[in-house]
Order: sequence, then C-alpha cells, then structure tokens
Amino acid sequence: MNFEFTIARRIHFQPNREGGRNNQTKPAVRIATIGIALGLAVMLVAVAVVTGFKEQVSGKVIGFGSHIQITSLTNNTTYETEAVSFSDTLLSAIRGTEGIRYAGLFATKPGILKCDRDFHGIVLKGVSPDYDFTFFANNLIAGEIPHYSPDSAASKEVLLSRKIADLMQLNVGDTFLAYFIQESVRVRKFTVAGLYDTGLVDFDNLFIISDLRHVQSLNDWASDEGSGLEILVDDYDRLSERTEAVFQLATNRFDRHKRAYYTCSIRDLQPQIFSWLSLLDMNVVVILILMMAVSGFNMISELLILILDKTSLIGSLKSFGAHDWSIRRIFLYQAGFLIGKGLLWGNAIGIALCMIQKYLHVIPLDPTVYYVDTVPVHLTLGWVLALNIGTALLAILVLMLPSHVIAKISPAKSIRFE
Repeated sequence: MNFEFTIARRIHFQPNREGGRNNQTKPAVRIATIGIALGLAVMLVAVAVVTGFKEQVSGKVIGFGSHIQITSLTNNTTYETEAVSFSDTLLSAIRGTEGIRYAGLFATKPGILKCDRDFHGIVLKGVSPDYDFTFFANNLIAGEIPHYSPDSAASKEVLLSRKIADLMQLNVGDTFLAYFIQESVRVRKFTVAGLYDTGLVDFDNLFIISDLRHVQSLNDWASDEGSGLEILVDDYDRLSERTEAVFQLATNRFDRHKRAYYTCSIRDLQPQIFSWLSLLDMNVVVILILMMAVSGFNMISELLILILDKTSLIGSLKSFGAHDWSIRRIFLYQAGFLIGKGLLWGNAIGIALCMIQKYLHVIPLDPTVYYVDTVPVHLTLGWVLALNIGTALLAILVLMLPSHVIAKISPAKSIRFE
C-alpha cells in the first residue's frame, strides 16, 4: 500500500481533535458531499422519469399502430382507406425477415356508435385472428380479450375503451349498434367483450377493436384485402434497420389492383408525438450539465478547504523531500473518499425516490395532457453505472486544477502557518 493512500486514509478517518481546525472545515466538507449526493440523486430521477415517460408513451402509440405499416401509396391520412392486398409470397418474405415477430392485416372504418341515450364517432379497427393482443391485454380493466377464429363466422365481440363505455353507459356483455355511412347506411350489432384503458385519451376516445372480417364485409373487400399490414419488431432500438429491410421487400411491388406499397414506421405515422418525446432528451442533457457543474464547483471548493486546513502538513512533507505530485495524490485520495460517500448517499436517495414513485404512484399527472396518469419511472443498471462513473470521473478531473495550489506552498512559511 502506497504511503499517499495511507496518509489520506488516516487524515480522513481519524477522529477530529476537539477545538482543532478540522472541526472548522467539517461543515464545508459536509456541504460539498451533500452537493454531490443531491446532484447524483437529481440526475438519477431525471433520467428515470424521462426514460419511463418515453417508454410508456411510445409503447402506447405503438400498441395502437404497430412498429411498421405497409399501406397503399394512394391512401390519405383519414381512416377511410383504399383496399390493398398482399400475396402469400410477400407475406412469407416479411414474416421471415430477421427481427420481425408479427405481421398481419388490419382495416379501419369510421362510423357512429349509437345507443338509446347518446351517439359517438368512432373508428372500427379490424384485426386478423392471429393479432398480437399483448398490448390490450396489459391494459385490460374488465372482461376478456375476444377470440377471433378463422374457422368460424366473424365474431361480434369487440374491445371497447373505458372512455367510450362511460360516455355511452356500456359495460361488459352489453350490445350496441354501429352505423357506417357510405353509398347506403350499414348497421352492425356488436357485443362488448372487454374494456381497456391505456390513458392515451386521443386514441381511447376513438378506437374499437373488432374482427377484421366485419370491416372487409362493410367495404366489400376480399379476405386478402385490408387497409394495410401491421408489423411488430422484436427490438425497438433497431426499428430504422427493420423498416429499411421491409421497405426493400415491398418497394417496386404492386398488389393485384396494381397499387404500389407505401412503407413507414410509427415515427413517420405519429411525428408530432415522437418529436415531442425527442425534445425531452434535451431537458435531460441540460439537467445533467447543471448538476455536474454544481458538483464540480462543490468539489473544487472542498479540495481548496482541505489544502488550506493541512498547509502545515504540506510544508512538513515537502521538508521531508515529498514531491508535489505525491502530496497532490494524498488530497486527491481524500477527495475520493468524500466523492464515494456522496455517490453512496446519492444512489440511496435517487433510487429510493424512483422506487417510491414506481410502486406507490405518489405524483399524479393529467392524462389528457401527458398521456399517462402518474409520473412514470424506468431506471436501468446501465444508466445507474454510467451516471456514477461519469460523476466520479468528472469530479476527479476538475480536482486536478486546484491541486496545483500545493506546488505554490513554501515549506518554510507553511510550517509556521496557523
């Protein structure tokens, strides 16, 4: 064990003498340590909240629209779409692409939900029998997920949002009529199989999930036709790569109606929401910079106080032949002890706050504004390690500058320093 570390440890951990100068510097050192702890805690909470917020909101948008969609190039932005068909060859190629875990037809149809008391504009979204209901199952609050079998007639069971159910005073097991206006008004009777609540109000107020064959029947479409193809990938971080792979399969191809395919990701379908989410990263960067700056200034002040307090020791060590760098290491070790203590308390405070919010939901939000009803948190081990390592490295780097003060201390004058 080197003598610099030994001296630093004895200085830091030995009891302070009553009335000694260490007792005078102790409050300033505590303030610096508290500053590091609070800075790290704030950074952990900020990263956890933004990461959780982006994960939950993007997950809900993807749940309604999938990761990738292939539609007709001539479709507009409304839910009344042209039919597009997909050959078995193209479907097999897409489903066999690396990273694709689901690909299935969907179709949308605007309509009016009518009950005895009220009416409400809706979009009937038809999904295929093999549709991945994981998202809706996770947000199911009553009833059950409907089962659509390809071997039987089109099921009348639908998934309804709690918002629409409350507005129309419907519950699980109730029936209602939906009207679809085209050349002539068509009516369909549905049964509520389950109620979901995602908190994404704009979508909850709109979508009713039904059997794909109802929309195909309303539009007089064939069994291989729909509004498009929904595709889910196994890794959202590689969405751009998967979208490009699907695009290469569908580009320069035409369906049996000679319509060209248009491939786009959910980021293209909902650019406002994802642009808004990307702006949150800037907020995190600003918070991280501010907290790092505060922690750095605290540590610089702390080291200068430690050096001033041990001026006599510095002079004595120099008189015994110790080099400036060796003495600087003593104080850098001592500062490292304080950084470690600050990081320990910062982790304890930050992680505890995140866990309290995650499991107790103490801070609510307005879902009509934020798309979630409580502040979401998602903290990973990678982020915890990155913030701890980054804070420690930055603190050590900024301490190199004030440690140069040691070189300017004269042994003859410092030994007489009181």
